[in-house]
Amino acid sequence: MSRNWNTPGIPHKGWVLAGVYDVREDGQPADETEYERCMMCNNPKIRFVHIVSHKESDEDLKVGCLCAEKMTNDYVNPKKQEKELKKKAKKLSDRLKKGWRLSGKGNPFLKIDGYRIVIFKDKRTNKFICKIDEIFGKRKFDSLEQAKVAAFKGVEYYKKKDER
Repeated sequence: MSRNWNTPGIPHKGWVLAGVYDVREDGQPADETEYERCMMCNNPKIRFVHIVSHKESDEDLKVGCLCAEKMTNDYVNPKKQEKELKKKAKKLSDRLKKGWRLSGKGNPFLKIDGYRIVIFKDKRTNKFICKIDEIFGKRKFDSLEQAKVAAFKGVEYYKKKDER
């Protein structure tokens, strides 16, 4: 249900930012993205959705960054969290464009951040499997793009694990 700033009974201030998420799935093209509609200003194309809650409201609202700033009276954190999501999305997009090469056996591979990623196609199932250094992933993917996204997430996981 769409709301707006003129609807009586909806508090305009005192909201708390509960979280922010990107509606675009990892690696998904922009033209396939299903955007959210801001529940306050009715902007129909919200990619980075800010969830705000209020003690006087039974439901959380999904809003854009500008509305989240006004509603929470916080002009730093909504923008900061959205910026982090944008940075993460750009990094993934850049990595997907990197120059993958083919191994002697015809498997796409890439060395990134000190890790060697290889994508294999299972001849039996026609699905893709990732390998990071010497570790094979347990999941199988329908497309090469999905496998690449999973491999990059795996590299991020190993990087964090190695930092400990």
